[in-house]
Amino acid sequence: MKVMANDRYPSVPLPDISPVHLGRLAARLDGRLLMARDDGYDAARRVFNAMIDRHPALVVRCASAQDVVAGVRFARTHTLPLAVKGGGHGVAGNAVCDGGLLLDLSGMKEVSVDATRRVATVQPGLTLGELDLATEPFGLATPTGVVSVTGLSGLALGGGLGWLNGEHGLTCDNLLAAEVVTADGERITTSPGQHRDLFWGLRGGGGNFGVVISLALKLHPVGQVLAGGVTYPARKARAALRLYHEFASACPDPLSANASLFQTPDGDVAVSIGVCYAGPVENGDWLLRPLRRLGPEVDAIEPMSYRALQQAKDAGFPSGQQHYWKAGYLTALDDELIETMLDFVARMPSPASGVGLQQLHGAAGRVDATATAFPHRGDRYDCLILSQWPDPADAPQNIAWTRAMHAAITPFLADGVYVNNLGDPGEQGVNAAYGGNYARLAALKAEYDPTNLFRHNQNIAPASC
Repeated sequence: MKVMANDRYPSVPLPDISPVHLGRLAARLDGRLLMARDDGYDAARRVFNAMIDRHPALVVRCASAQDVVAGVRFARTHTLPLAVKGGGHGVAGNAVCDGGLLLDLSGMKEVSVDATRRVATVQPGLTLGELDLATEPFGLATPTGVVSVTGLSGLALGGGLGWLNGEHGLTCDNLLAAEVVTADGERITTSPGQHRDLFWGLRGGGGNFGVVISLALKLHPVGQVLAGGVTYPARKARAALRLYHEFASACPDPLSANASLFQTPDGDVAVSIGVCYAGPVENGDWLLRPLRRLGPEVDAIEPMSYRALQQAKDAGFPSGQQHYWKAGYLTALDDELIETMLDFVARMPSPASGVGLQQLHGAAGRVDATATAFPHRGDRYDCLILSQWPDPADAPQNIAWTRAMHAAITPFLADGVYVNNLGDPGEQGVNAAYGGNYARLAALKAEYDPTNLFRHNQNIAPASC
C-alpha cells in the first residue's frame, strides 16, 4: 500500500494499483467505483454503529451480481482486504474495513414474492422492513429479527431470532436456497440438493464462505397478531422479572415473549414485557391474563399488523449513536441474577441503554444442534446488554459499565453466545458462538475460502491441513 493525497482524507491509504487497472474495474461495473475524494464515499462507509470510523481505499457500490463478481476478483488479484456491507447493522462494524475494498450491497434491494409457493427471493441490500412491506399484501411473512431497519442478509446468515421463532423457527431455518459468489469469483447456487455442505454453513455461519447475492426464504401465513407490551414500575420490577420467566416457560409455539430493563426519566428501573401472539386473536387475551394480573402501569397490547410490530422498536435505535454490546444466553432467572441486573441498570451511564431478554423456544428450540451451523437450541433467552450513547467523549464510562455488568452476570450464563450480537470477541468468542459446530465450519472454510479472503466478519479461520 502507499499513501496518496486526496481532498477529504489525506491519510487514507490507497492501493498501489495503476490507474489503468482501476479504470478497467470501473468500466466493468453497473454501479460505481468510489474513492475518498468522490461524492457518496462517506455515505457508503457509514454503518449503524457510529463508533466505527473506517476508511476503505475503494468502494464498489454494487448494482448487480456481476459487480460483486468483479469486486471479489479484483480484491483477490490485488491482495486487498475485502469487506462486505449489506445493511451495515452489525454492531462490530465488520461491514467496512480500513485501506481495502468495500463491496457495498446496500443498493441491491430487489424482492419477488411467489405467493403460491410461499417463497420470497431477495437481494442482500434489503432490510427487514422492506421484506415485510413486500410480503404483507399477501398475508405472508418469514421470521426475522425485531428491528425493521436491520439488514436482512446479515441477520439471516447469523441465525435470525425474532417474534415468530416459536412457531416458525429462525430466519436461517427458513432459508431454502442462496446464490453465492465464492472466494475465486464464481457464482454458485446452494440448497439442500446443491452444495449441501455450503448450504449447511450459510445457515448460521455468517459471511465466512462467500458473498450471498440472493436468498430464497420460506413464507408463512401471518395476518394480524396480538402484540405490544406491558410495563411495570420500579416497585414491581422484581416480581415482573420472576413473572416473565414463569410466563415465557409456558408459552405455546405461537406466543413469544421478550423482556427489557430500562431507566425511566426519573431514574427508576422499569421492566417491560413484550409479546407477539400469532394464533387466533380471540385466544390471546386468555393467554395474557398472567401479565395483566400483576397490574402493569402501561398496557399497550392490542391487535396489529405484523409489520407494525416489527417497526415498533425502530425509534429506540436512532442513527448516529455510539454502540457497545455484550451478550450471552440464559436458561433461568433466579433472584440473585435479578438483583444483579436491576442494580446495574440503576447505574447505567446512558439512559438510552438497556438490557433485553429475547426468548428462543418452540420450533426454533426443537431443531437439532447440528442440523444447521447455528447450534444454540432448546429453550433459552438471548441476554443482550445494549449500550448506546450520542457523545464519543462518553465512550469510556459506557464501555466500562457494559463490561462490568457482563462480568457480573457471567456466572449465570449458559454456554454459547448469539453471533449477531458479538462485538469484537476474538477467536474465543467466535468459538463460543458455534460450539460443537466450529470444527465442521473451519473445515468448510478451508474448502471454500482457504486464504481467508472473507475475514472481515465474525471470522472462522480455515482449518489447517
